[in-house]
Amino acid sequence: MAVQLTPPTKNTFYVSVFLGLIAFILYLLGVFGAIDGGFDAISHYAFWIAMFGWLAMAIGVAAKGI
Repeated sequence: MAVQLTPPTKNTFYVSVFLGLIAFILYLLGVFGAIDGGFDAISHYAFWIAMFGWLAMAIGVAAKGI
């Protein structure tokens, strides 16, 4: 049984997935050294982008429950 997402929660879901993918890509680029600035700086940005993606997902879940 699939959950049908309403338009506001669908957009929130897509934004959170997009932020998660960006964070994962930044992390991988930092691991492989493809971005200048050091792994510490890149992983810091990747962490906070992932946290904003998680927050967007939490907001979407809360909005679905209302």
